[in-house]
Amino acid sequence: MGCSSCSTKNGSKPGGCQSNGGCSSGGCNRLNTYDWLRNLPLQGLDDYCRIVEVSFNQGSRKGFFYNATLENFEKGDLVTVEGVGGFDVGAISLTGEIVRLQMKKYNIKETENELKKVLRLSVARDVELMRTNKEREPEAVIRSRAIAKQLNLDMKISQVEMQADGKKATFYYIADGRVDFRELIKVYASEFKVKVEMRQIGARQEAGKVGGIGSCGRELCCSTWLTDFKSVNTTVARYQNLSINQTKLSGQCGRLKCCLNFELDTYLDALENFPTDCDQLKIKKGNAFLVKKDIFKNLMWYTMPDSNKQYPLTIARVLEIKSLNKQGKFPEDLEPVELTSKKNVEIEAEFVDVVGQTSLRSLERADKKRKKQENEKRFERGNKPQNSGQGQSPAGQQMKQPQQQRPQQQRPPQQRQNPQGQAQRPPQQKPQQQQNPQQGPKPQDPSQSSQEQQQKPPHFKRRFKK
Repeated sequence: MGCSSCSTKNGSKPGGCQSNGGCSSGGCNRLNTYDWLRNLPLQGLDDYCRIVEVSFNQGSRKGFFYNATLENFEKGDLVTVEGVGGFDVGAISLTGEIVRLQMKKYNIKETENELKKVLRLSVARDVELMRTNKEREPEAVIRSRAIAKQLNLDMKISQVEMQADGKKATFYYIADGRVDFRELIKVYASEFKVKVEMRQIGARQEAGKVGGIGSCGRELCCSTWLTDFKSVNTTVARYQNLSINQTKLSGQCGRLKCCLNFELDTYLDALENFPTDCDQLKIKKGNAFLVKKDIFKNLMWYTMPDSNKQYPLTIARVLEIKSLNKQGKFPEDLEPVELTSKKNVEIEAEFVDVVGQTSLRSLERADKKRKKQENEKRFERGNKPQNSGQGQSPAGQQMKQPQQQRPQQQRPPQQRQNPQGQAQRPPQQKPQQQQNPQQGPKPQDPSQSSQEQQQKPPHFKRRFKK
């Protein structure tokens, strides 16, 4: 389903068809086919297949055309082929011997008269005209749906595909019953000025044309490789012991998922080992009814009418009880199997348990020591400018020096003001009364005031130590 040139180029980007997508999931093109006969040597030019497979509209539609030219086309080349009343442009998807196998798969005969021809390799004018007409498709879908609604037709226009030359348009629609669209074709022809072709498709085919991601996380099967749609019913889900939940069992098309049929044959082969006439077993306590069959463990689950408990029985035990019932004997108990869950072996961790070896006191001591070192470093950084001219000294002397120098710097302006007879400030008298409350009033002269100021630094020093 992928290109033969799917190899990584320029890092992690795949080569593929140079679209940097995933070829296996339909990223390069839809409904891709792997050419596993590409490297097969040719026995002669007469045996070479001149028919090529051309894909249109990103692979949603494919056709076989006879290569009447003398050119050899490679996969991915844009070619101009014969169309209805004009020409169409598509991309080469397969060449060589693999084309004959594909034609045999779809029951198409290899004759030149029935197949249309490849005209030439597409030129720039053909590609530009194709892109211009492709841009008309979204608007045509909206307009065609509105016209069908005006005519009260019970149908849904899912897609409109324009021919490269713009002379023909194919309208894909979905309808539950037969629709009389003779009047609709006349309106479409006058509205879009093209030749109209109506083609009915199913819901699964619509999902394949639109594309999307399924609940499994991969691109839809109908848009990548599945073309043969088989009927799916709820019996398939019962064989696989799946709950009948329409939301989980339905795909994006609204129908049951096609993948329910993929493993059906395997389940049917496994169910052949189980007895078919053991839906009810009789014991002395009552009748036991079959609930489900577990093909993975080869067990059959039964339940009693008076309880909701389920009892797993082996196939041999079920056959034994069934044979006893035929003889008119009823066992006392079902003797169910005891299911034991396997416990995972504990792996010893390769590390040492150090819980209890580290106490909170040791952590507090380390924290206090770290904070003490940080405070000392911070204090040293703050005193570096003041002690730069006095040389290095211990930390205790650095704390005393700035405290003794602060009152000495304030002393000269106070001595100059007092001899001139200026009034003394109230803040200078308050500390004198607090320091000597028993001595009574003192004379106010400059000599005493200077002595009081010299006694202030020791008080300031004690307050700092506290």
